[in-house]
Parts: sequence; C-alpha cells; structure tokens
Amino acid sequence: MAPLVLDIESPEMQRDSVHQAVQAIAEGQVVAFPTETVYGIGASALNEDAVNRLFEIKGRPENQPMTLAIKGYEAALDLAPAMCPLSRRLARRTWPGPLTLVLDASNSDSAVFQLPEFVQQRVISNGRVGMRVPQNNTLLDVLELSTGPLVLTSANRSGEADTVTAEEVIEQLGDDVDLVLNGGPCQLNTPSTVASIDNDGINILRQGALSPEDLRQLGSVMITLVCTGNTCRSPMAEILLKKLLAEHLDCELNELQSRGIMVESAGVAAMNGSPASAESIQSMTEVGLDLKDHASQQLTPLLARDADWILTMTNSHRDAIIQTWPQWINKTTVLAPSGHDISDPIGGPLEVYKACAEQIKQFLEGRMPELKTLISSIPGQ
Repeated sequence: MAPLVLDIESPEMQRDSVHQAVQAIAEGQVVAFPTETVYGIGASALNEDAVNRLFEIKGRPENQPMTLAIKGYEAALDLAPAMCPLSRRLARRTWPGPLTLVLDASNSDSAVFQLPEFVQQRVISNGRVGMRVPQNNTLLDVLELSTGPLVLTSANRSGEADTVTAEEVIEQLGDDVDLVLNGGPCQLNTPSTVASIDNDGINILRQGALSPEDLRQLGSVMITLVCTGNTCRSPMAEILLKKLLAEHLDCELNELQSRGIMVESAGVAAMNGSPASAESIQSMTEVGLDLKDHASQQLTPLLARDADWILTMTNSHRDAIIQTWPQWINKTTVLAPSGHDISDPIGGPLEVYKACAEQIKQFLEGRMPELKTLISSIPGQ
C-alpha cells in the first residue's frame, strides 16, 4: 500500500502531522522525515520489530550501526554520561544541526542500555553510539513528544543517492515506509558530518555539511567576560586575559584562535557597536594593549550557550545571567576568586580606570590554575 503523505509546510498541517507521526512511531511504523540535510527514515528505538524493519528497508548490513535521533543536549548526556569536554562543546554549539557525534556510551549508567538488546546491537559499535539532533522543527516536535529516541538513517537504499524531497523518498522507497512528512526540499542537500570524538580530538568518519575547519573552530574553548555596557571593565578584562593566555602558551595574541582559544566580552545591558571608553583605551595602551577596535555587544543566548566559562565583574551580573539562563549556572562565576565585585569605573578619572584594570589583572591571575585546566581540554595542548 502506498505511504500516507502529509504536507507539513503550513503551520496548521504541521501541528496535525506531528501528532500523526508520534502516533505512527508509537505503533511501530517507519516514518520519513525532512531534515536540514537530507530526508531520513526513523523508527522508535524502543521497538525491536520497527528497527529490524528499518534495516531491511535500508538494506544495511547488521554490523553497520544506525544513528539515534535525540531531542537535545541533555539527552546526549544520558546516553554518554562520560562525554569529554570537546564533545560537550560541539554538541552544545552545533545542535540542532548537521553533525552526528559518535561518542563513548560504554558507561554502565548510559541510557543506551535501557533499549531492547536487539536495538543495542544495531546502534552500538565498539562501545560507541552515533547521535544527532536534527534541525527541523517538525522532527524536533516529534522527538519531544515521543518516548525515547528514534533510530534514524537517510531515506535511501544503501548505495543509492540521498533523497532531498518527499517525491524522491517515495520514488526510491515506495510503500516500504508507512508515512512521509513532506516538508519541501531540504535546505543543505548534503548529509550530516559524522565525527568520532574523544579526548584525543576529532576523527571525521564521513565528510558532510560541516568541514574539518568548522569543527575545529566550533570545538574551541571560549571564555566570555561580562559587565554592564561592555565598554569599560569587560573589554579590559578580555584583552588582559588574552595577554595572560598568550604568555602561557608562548604565542601572539592573534594566534590564540588558531590554538583553539576564543576570548570574548559582552554586557548584560550593552548597546551593540559602541567603542570602549577613552579611559579604558588609554589604560590598556599604557600596558601595551590595543582596545581601539573594540565594539560592544549584548550577551545573547548564543554567546551564553557557546561559552565554556562566563566570568562576571559583579555578583549582580552573575545573578542576571542565571535568572535569564538558569541552565548555565554551573559555568557562570564572578571573576574575583573571593567573590567580591569589581566596581564600575565609568565617569571616574584615568587613575580609577588604571586601578580597576590592575584589580582585574590580579583576579585573572588568580583564576589561571582553573584556566589552565580548561585549556588542557583542547586536543594537542
């Protein structure tokens, strides 16, 4: 029998289609989904028969595992409790998106061992599991409403061309699938990049939408310094920290990014594009550092998400960040190891700015043991 095809390009149809897809998955059916890369076919990871049927449709050997589609970063931590810092950074910064991470899931606490044994055999290889959070609202909604992850693979026969429209799925797979969600052409028209990640670095298993250089940059350690307007304290803290890290690594400031380190600054109430204050620029000039090209920026959800460590000038800055993004409480810290605030020098004379800069420098030096530990998580450091 021909598969049921649902057009999900309109919001009304999308809502109805999500519920139909969730029901189909719960009943053990195989569903074709659009993603940002190529179309995929998925089945419940809790249903042995459905997963077996998925392998039969695909024509894939049993010793070639399939990927788990999961609802988000937290689900990855359940499947791979011992995720290394590099894999955590990549997951946090690329998901939802076109990256499949192959991670160590051998920890006895891994949720993968709650799946049926047959399914474990089809998704685990050498103690590792591939997982992905696709960037497609319909599929994400289905994952959110479903019990457990989906086993997901591209909607094509093994060895055949990827499908990037619903019509191509139907042409290639026909009535082997039960339901096809037609979301129009895929955005990227190329598969996800598949990368095995551990403490030794990134091993790309399949080239895809993200290049090796993309992954190198996305895997960088990022430290973000935060004040109010991002024109006085945090810009000075940013450039001073860059200097300390460059000295530690015996490199130039402009070489930090190539060494896998990014230092940013932002404000909780900043206007984008404002220069650093004249006194901040002068204070840094007197110690051989250049702030003339600084442009202020607001601390955004993306900056907060991507940061490995957020260091704030005051407790009120920390409180504001945690109130807005409580999920980042464990990586948001007042810069001063003592927990004291760094007073805002705005409106004061140059001497006040220079004293503020010296205080910031001392506090950064006090954080260097922790910063060195963070940097040590960069492969090759």
